[in-house]
Amino acid sequence: MSFMDKIKGMLKGHEDMADKGIDKGGDYADEKTQGKYQPQVDTAQQKMKDELRGHDRDYPPHP
Repeated sequence: MSFMDKIKGMLKGHEDMADKGIDKGGDYADEKTQGKYQPQVDTAQQKMKDELRGHDRDYPPHP
């Protein structure tokens, strides 16, 4: 069982709280970097949310 599978299992039923945590973490990063990396932070937040919700995308396989 992978690390992400364990996290997904722990968050099952608490997706709204996970989304809030991801948003809060991104806001903190934006605050600390004065918004310099906001597009990258937003992309990372969306990818985390997609991963936790199980949205399958056609990402290339990891080597």
